[in-house]
Order: sequence, then structure tokens, then C-alpha cells
Amino acid sequence: MYTITKEFTFSASHQLFGMPEGHPCARLHGHNYTVLVELQAMELNPVGFVRDYRELSEFKAYLENEVDHRHLNDLFGDAFVTAERLALRFFTWCKARWPEVSAVRVSETPKTWAEYRP
Repeated sequence: MYTITKEFTFSASHQLFGMPEGHPCARLHGHNYTVLVELQAMELNPVGFVRDYRELSEFKAYLENEVDHRHLNDLFGDAFVTAERLALRFFTWCKARWPEVSAVRVSETPKTWAEYRP
């Protein structure tokens, strides 16, 4: 199995409702997100790629034009915009375009990651 990964970044705010009183994530706050998109294939294409990394620029454009510097609760209409749910949302978006997508990881901080992998 061949695996490739490409990293993307964006900045956005969110607020998690239903958290215990005093929990910092209950307040409006923001993150500099990192998103890793993983693609896998049993065979390489005729050029020797799982997929040309340049083809993933569509996801970069989506993040820059639709997600970056937005309030995620408003954007996604969700009171629970967690890294886990973002991983699923981005996985679904990418999988619809590239069948080789096998997982998406989302980081809100340099030391924390959430992953969606079916």
C-alpha cells in the first residue's frame, strides 16, 4: 500500500456549547488549524504517483476561500464544531473528489490531533 499525505492550514474561531462552566473551550476562541489529508493506493498511476499533489490544490482553495478566518459555528451551523467533526467534514469533502483519500487529521494545537478514518 502506498500512502501520501499533504498538509494544509487555516485560521478560524469557534465556540463549544454544552461544556462545563468555566471550561475555556466554552468561550469564543480561535485556532491556527493544521489539516493532513492522507491518500492510499495499492498501485501507482502511470507516472508513479498515488495522486499528483498539485491536484489537491482544490482543497487548499476551498479552505482559503470558504473556511479561513471564519467563525466555524456560523459556517457549519453546528454548536459542536470539534476537531473530530471537522476531520469527518473535510474527509467527506475530499473523498468526493479523490477516491484515494483514506483519512483526514485535524490539529487545533501543535500537540493535539483528531483523525477520521473509515
